[in-house]
Amino acid sequence: MTDLKTLTEVLPSFEYIGTKNPEITHVEMDSRLVKKNSLFFCVPGFTVDGHDFAEHAIQKGAVALVVEKELTIDVPMIKVRDVKRAMAILSAHFYGLPSSKLHMIGVTGTNGKTTTTHIIEKILSDFKMETGIIGTMYMKYKGKEISVKNTTPESLVLQKEFAEMVKENVEAVTMEVSSHALELGRVHGTDFNIGVFTNLSQDHLDYHGTMEKYGQAKGLLFAQLGSNFDKSVKKIAVLNVDDKHFNTLETMTAVPIITYGIEEQADFRAKDVKIREDGTNFTLEVAGEEYLFKLYLTGLFSVYNVLAAAAAAYASGVPISSIKTSVEAIKGVSGRFERIEGDTPYHVIVDYAHTPDSLKNVLETIKGFAKGKISVIIGCGGDRDRSKRPLMASIADELADFVYLTSDNPRSEEPLSILYDMKQGIKGDRYKIIEDRKTAIITAINQASQDEVILIAGKGHETYQIIGDQTFTFDDREIAREAMRERI
Repeated sequence: MTDLKTLTEVLPSFEYIGTKNPEITHVEMDSRLVKKNSLFFCVPGFTVDGHDFAEHAIQKGAVALVVEKELTIDVPMIKVRDVKRAMAILSAHFYGLPSSKLHMIGVTGTNGKTTTTHIIEKILSDFKMETGIIGTMYMKYKGKEISVKNTTPESLVLQKEFAEMVKENVEAVTMEVSSHALELGRVHGTDFNIGVFTNLSQDHLDYHGTMEKYGQAKGLLFAQLGSNFDKSVKKIAVLNVDDKHFNTLETMTAVPIITYGIEEQADFRAKDVKIREDGTNFTLEVAGEEYLFKLYLTGLFSVYNVLAAAAAAYASGVPISSIKTSVEAIKGVSGRFERIEGDTPYHVIVDYAHTPDSLKNVLETIKGFAKGKISVIIGCGGDRDRSKRPLMASIADELADFVYLTSDNPRSEEPLSILYDMKQGIKGDRYKIIEDRKTAIITAINQASQDEVILIAGKGHETYQIIGDQTFTFDDREIAREAMRERI
């Protein structure tokens, strides 16, 4: 609890409209969640403007507003140039700068964020650290699991949850940091100790416009790590030296860097990589020592994820021996190269691959061990980057024996128009368009031959499908299990 004037002292520039100085006991950006004595942030959005909900917020108990334009309302208003930026600053201070009391690890990149954060969380947890995790799948700590709307929640939501984590004695938080979150300032006010970069490949160009701008957005995590060289607060950037964007990111941060990779010389380097159907072996070379890792995780992309996680954990004070024990025990992450078990002569794998690069990585891994033909079920999301649609289909056409083009989350677009965009990337006739995703999965499984591998790509862990303005319950894994049982 604090009074409005004391709270706003942390803002460098603003106009205080009104004479009252109310006590603030809550901060909110959703008028439906406002309680008595709340400070309400009128956040302008892509589809709605928080200023339009100011009256509703006051009716619910808001005693002050943060605005970008003056409203005809009889409560104090803090007028600022950018409400979202002010919200990040004020919410962080309202909750007592909670992220500074936590060991914060942020993971950004096009692919591998979810798996890498889960591997880091497993390593730290096994090392007897009380952990929290935030990302695409959920926010989770101390046995609580909270659903999230965005990969990286808004700054106010983050600060509130960080404060709860501090109360619950959480020590370390591993967090996916999306390019949208970085560009929109959702992590302003979050004090990261370690930033991890996985890779950069085409995605979200509908939002960022160019790969250069997309890369710059990712680089913001490392630019914001700080330049004070304070030995008491260790800040480290963990970067993939094999990625072509490495040099750009290296120049964007002033903090010490730990590199990882396979092809180039690195602080954490994997050698002698051997990919099996049921896992991967490699030798980790670090600080002049070598360690043999035997993973249940399959594929070269899994090796990169483990290297990134190992480097971040090592920078967090975990010895290599503990890191090795933890990662060798990991069977997998939900919806990431997840095998659908069944007593069948064919194999079904579900993966979140929804970018050209991630689809290529997964299919190349499957080609490395497949004894029979490879089929892939793939779609592309509506209202998203159209330029990647033919690329996704082209990769599927090149690396698989048969392609089923089907709906992903078509959203407001006509599903067939998305599939026809994808069809432009297919050269031959080894494909079929089946608009209904469930039908496509059932068809592929019913037609599977001996030793065939079916990859259901694009949705992974998701348990819903968005068609038009409606969200339906839908889980690739459950549909596949049902089809496998019925075929038997």
